[in-house]
Amino acid sequence: MRRLILMVIFMAAAGAGSAGTTLGLRGTRFTVNEKRTFLLGISYYGALGAPKESVLRDLQDMQSFGFNWIRIWATWAAFGNDVSAVDGKGNAHEPYLARLRWLVAECDRRGMIVDLTLSRGNGITGPSRLGELQSLKRAARTLVSSLKPYRNWYLDMANERNIKDKRFVGLDELVEVRKLVKRLDGNRLVTASHAGDMNSEQLRDYLLKVRVDFIAPHRPRNARSPTQSADQTGKYLAWMKKLGRTVPVHYQEPFRRGFIPGRWEPKAGDFLADLDGAKRGGAAGWCLHNGDQKNKPESKPRRSFDMRNARLFEQLDGEERKFIQKLKAMRKSGGDL
Repeated sequence: MRRLILMVIFMAAAGAGSAGTTLGLRGTRFTVNEKRTFLLGISYYGALGAPKESVLRDLQDMQSFGFNWIRIWATWAAFGNDVSAVDGKGNAHEPYLARLRWLVAECDRRGMIVDLTLSRGNGITGPSRLGELQSLKRAARTLVSSLKPYRNWYLDMANERNIKDKRFVGLDELVEVRKLVKRLDGNRLVTASHAGDMNSEQLRDYLLKVRVDFIAPHRPRNARSPTQSADQTGKYLAWMKKLGRTVPVHYQEPFRRGFIPGRWEPKAGDFLADLDGAKRGGAAGWCLHNGDQKNKPESKPRRSFDMRNARLFEQLDGEERKFIQKLKAMRKSGGDL
């Protein structure tokens, strides 16, 4: 009898890890638990190196401001601190893979979506990795196998895969990684992010060759960008109709502060305009991207790039805080951008 009771307890515990939040697609929109949902997110790259208490406080703040998804890198190494969930060959890298499971489970409980990104890296933030196709496939297998019970995350197979340096991942490689993921978990959503605006031929490759579940273009980072997002999104959707396959347009990494110091520092109004343009154009998701301040001592504040000593919401600057306060005010008033 005692053995039977223990088995029941074990099965109940295992069931607790099953999906409570399910990300899906309906046409050009995302769904969360079958309800059409605009994904409003925030970069949280180095989350696996942050104390759990800080993460829990950040998640609480995110939800209070209306954010419903976060972007984490499974291959993040910056400022001498490697917090990757997979190593350079794609195998589990502990204790960070376990931390990732905990964070995905916590987001699942809260109804939040997780973007999980792989990158070969260019050697600037940590060593290059996953240089061979087998290593990239092994990394995808490690993540899918470890996180399969949870339906609240998707995989970016290769960050900015079109950049022709060590980060580059060929279309044929993406096809192989996608086939593997779908074989392991047929309903797992996958994409591959693209640096810059896509042209119609590049879009065709992503949709009809790689067959991503949604596109994730990283728009240019200049002062004109916020005014262009509506028209650019409309172009993508029109091209998709001609190609005969329509999927969501997801802006998972727009411009940010600290990226081009001395040339352009976006302000709260720029973030609001870009989000508004993305939504008006028909996009399915947008992210408040953030990172280190390149022109400051020790690149501080480092924001989501390094959260060992200060949580994300303690590192946001005045313009970013102004933006999220406006989001909160709009949410309280029942308004929408």
